[in-house]
Amino acid sequence: MTSHTPTAPLVSVIIPVGDRQTPLAELFAEYRRGLELLRAPYELIFVMDGPQPAYESALNQLATHDVPVTLVSLSRRFGEATALMIGFEHAAGGVIVSLPAYLQIEGGEIEKLVSALGSSDIAVGYREPRAGGWLEAMRRAAFHWLLQFVTRLQFRDLGCNARAFKRKILDEIHLYGDQDRFLPVLAERHGFRVAEVAVRQAKDNLSPWSYTPRSYMRGFLDIFTVFFLVRFTKRPLRFFGMVGLATLSIGLLELLYLVFDRVAFHSPLADRPALLLASLFIVLGVQIFALGLLGELIIFTHGGGSKDYQVDRVIHYPAGSSDRASEGGAPPYDRHDSRVASL
Repeated sequence: MTSHTPTAPLVSVIIPVGDRQTPLAELFAEYRRGLELLRAPYELIFVMDGPQPAYESALNQLATHDVPVTLVSLSRRFGEATALMIGFEHAAGGVIVSLPAYLQIEGGEIEKLVSALGSSDIAVGYREPRAGGWLEAMRRAAFHWLLQFVTRLQFRDLGCNARAFKRKILDEIHLYGDQDRFLPVLAERHGFRVAEVAVRQAKDNLSPWSYTPRSYMRGFLDIFTVFFLVRFTKRPLRFFGMVGLATLSIGLLELLYLVFDRVAFHSPLADRPALLLASLFIVLGVQIFALGLLGELIIFTHGGGSKDYQVDRVIHYPAGSSDRASEGGAPPYDRHDSRVASL
């Protein structure tokens, strides 16, 4: 058995616990089997999304001294994204692994996700081959097509919650609501390197999970929330300006037609609903455009500290390095994130 250092874990595993659960003993054994393959110290952080005394009691019985386990219980339901961020606040590792409270993938596939961090900042698992009926396949295809259409980013399986990422991801991206599934999209927008890793689907994940119409509606709205966050967070005038100019143009064209109709054909303008509608479009277009300008002013004034880029490496050339290099001296060196190198 691998010895663990409880004071300084290298890999922090965050498991948000919601409605969907696998029996804890089975989940604990499967994840532990995969984490032991890392040959690196790790810690487990269970975040209860709302009071769950039965689960907490079972976890107290399974906790062992050679694996650090942290239990965080929230006062009520806040969503998996909030649970993930709270778990991150209690994580001590440089590498974060997020896993669902039910078996989506086989435990041995965790090593693939962590190993992929050698060339990326976040590794996203996609279940391959994917089991399920034709209706489930159509639902997944429609979701990912719509996501690609509005964000211009292509992913295979954002419904898979098994992911590994470097600590700096959540240092710069704050999740809320149901944005946890869109973490790879937000990471891509911030300039992080995203990799998709094929993982084997767990046998217990083969049974379909029923989704309510409310879940579909929330997912549809979440996609367009991410669409705005990805493409217009730093450029609100491009969105509101486009909509405002289109609305203003419709109002002006209609007004020009009414003026032409009045001059050329002597049609009366009084009591014409078209005149009121044209005025409404003009006023509404100006207001929407002004809203975009206001957003630009707010970002210019208060958004100077945020950034949407990442530096891959910085190479330092010591003074006179070219002369020393020709004589066999010290070469230039680069600085990069090496926290995953030991894995």
